[in-house]
Amino acid sequence: MKIAIVYDRVNKWGGAERVLLCLHKTFPEATLFTSVYNPQTAPWAKVFPAVKTSFLQKFPLIKTKHEYLGTFMPLAFESLDLTGFDLVISVTSEAAKGIITRPDTFHICYCLTPTRYLWSAYELYFKNPFLKFFSQPAVNYLRRWDKIAAQRPDLMIAISSEVQKRIKRYYQRDSFLIYPSAGFNRENKPEQKKDFYLVVNRLVPYKKTDLAVKVFNTLGQTLYIVGTGSEESKLKRIAKKNIKFLGEVSESKLVDYYRKAKALIFPQEEDFGIAAVEAQSLGTPVIAYKAGGSLDTVIEGETGIFFKEQTEESLISAIKRFQNLKFEKEKLRKNAERFSEKVFKRQFLSIINNYINKN
Repeated sequence: MKIAIVYDRVNKWGGAERVLLCLHKTFPEATLFTSVYNPQTAPWAKVFPAVKTSFLQKFPLIKTKHEYLGTFMPLAFESLDLTGFDLVISVTSEAAKGIITRPDTFHICYCLTPTRYLWSAYELYFKNPFLKFFSQPAVNYLRRWDKIAAQRPDLMIAISSEVQKRIKRYYQRDSFLIYPSAGFNRENKPEQKKDFYLVVNRLVPYKKTDLAVKVFNTLGQTLYIVGTGSEESKLKRIAKKNIKFLGEVSESKLVDYYRKAKALIFPQEEDFGIAAVEAQSLGTPVIAYKAGGSLDTVIEGETGIFFKEQTEESLISAIKRFQNLKFEKEKLRKNAERFSEKVFKRQFLSIINNYINKN
């Protein structure tokens, strides 16, 4: 069976990229197709036997300025030649699902979320009234295309219960649920908790890291922040000395921070939220906003606690409540096992085998 994997753009590292590497382990001979590829910022993709790009790759600066690609993405993916592939797996939060395949090719879409800037987070992306007004023709076009593209896969798989709901709401389609591979497979070893809390995030507006910074400015307790992004300078300006920005760190250092932290602060609404599972897999509970993927990954009172509103008062109350609770590391690790690579592979292969047997 000849297999292709299609992803929106290969120019960064994050949760979706972990999914791609897991799929590569499952299908090591699969070719990776994408709109643009930057080997310098995405060295992880070198494990694929081939990475094939769209015509957008020829444009200067496009590899790093992907925010300007929106209106070109439909044509980019429709122009990819997937002739000769028996199975195509699109992994997407944008346009990769819009590829055109032969009638006898089985196309599975692993949907990270319906395109955020068109649907669930439209108001966040277009807060500026002038931008909202002048972008409306492009948004209308992309919404129409996105709905059509979402009907092309033979089968859709969502990464969380929240994404399942969005697929139904915006695309009027049913979907299967397979959680992405997450967490660390590390040996259990005793680790003394240190006197700090942890945030692991890209520093962009919807991640709500500013909420965590404001709360810890008030509390005066130590907060470590792992990650970089467009809001880094702004956050550093408002943060007090008890808040330390660590930037990008190696996996071994990240594991060490997870193990030693009192808790992971998870203030955003995520499609899934791999960091929450990573923390639990290393015995660290999560203080999470009660929405999105956290509802699938965090068990109230057993592996963490929720706060109901994205306000300073609500998060402060949750942290104070957390300080009077105890969590068992074994329960945390056991919950994280639900999201293991082994489980992901088994469920994905089961769906493919069922299709093959029916056809």
